[in-house]
Amino acid sequence: MQGTIDGFGYGAVTPVAAFLMACLGAALGLRCTTRSLRTERSFKAGWLAMGATSIGSGIWTMHFIAMVGFTVEEVPIGYDKPITYASLAVAIVMVGIGIFLVGYRGATRMALVTGGTITGLGVASMHYLGMAGMRLDGQFEYDTITVSLSVVIAVVASTAALWAAVSIHGFLPSLGASVVMGLAVSGMHYTGMAALRVHLHPAAALTGTSSGSGDSATALLVPMLIGPACFLLLAAVVVMFDPLVVMGTPDWNDPAAVRGDRMPGIPAQRQVPRFGTHADPASFHSQQRQDSTQPQDW
Repeated sequence: MQGTIDGFGYGAVTPVAAFLMACLGAALGLRCTTRSLRTERSFKAGWLAMGATSIGSGIWTMHFIAMVGFTVEEVPIGYDKPITYASLAVAIVMVGIGIFLVGYRGATRMALVTGGTITGLGVASMHYLGMAGMRLDGQFEYDTITVSLSVVIAVVASTAALWAAVSIHGFLPSLGASVVMGLAVSGMHYTGMAALRVHLHPAAALTGTSSGSGDSATALLVPMLIGPACFLLLAAVVVMFDPLVVMGTPDWNDPAAVRGDRMPGIPAQRQVPRFGTHADPASFHSQQRQDSTQPQDW
């Protein structure tokens, strides 16, 4: 017997909330990746790691907020916690691989294609591993063509997001890119869910009851969402207090950026004085010039 699937048990509430979380994770991830391009090498890994965790947490939170509204009419639904948290780890690690590739290699075609493919496969793996963590008295079956389409959407969306992270530096364009990525991730999720069919076990088909199944799934999922949601809020606070993350303004007055000698958004190297050290600014005036042929006006 085939189960009756309802993916919108709470109406438009769960899809909209899931979409907003996907947009938030994408926005934070893109701004952190952009910030990594404007910082010293010693801090680059930290910004990239926070960007990867933001995107991974946003996608994972989006998925399970959407799953709060998912029910199978005839049977109750539960979740295996280790597998569910493993899907979060998969999302963060694989998104991190893609972001680190682009963050250190730049927006080259090979880096974007490789990083986007790995990141997209990570998004799809998170989705289907999370689905494998569901526990109900039945068996899942997927339509192969629809599953393939969902994976393609994930890869294309991830590649576009990585390109936007290193190529779009203004606040409003980056915000638009985050919305597009949120739409793509939500589209990937619901495309994957459209591929799902549930075949109930004979015993479940005979009992045919699911009273309180939606409430029990909600009671289990909501506490699991608290940790990633708190991380996203903390990352948002970090972003708001760092103007370079929010604005990501390129150096328009730098001739090197205009000529294309360096990437827009990366600060120009400061001119180092002939004498003195940055550790001791007072020493700038404590030494005499030995080269008398240099002009007196510094």
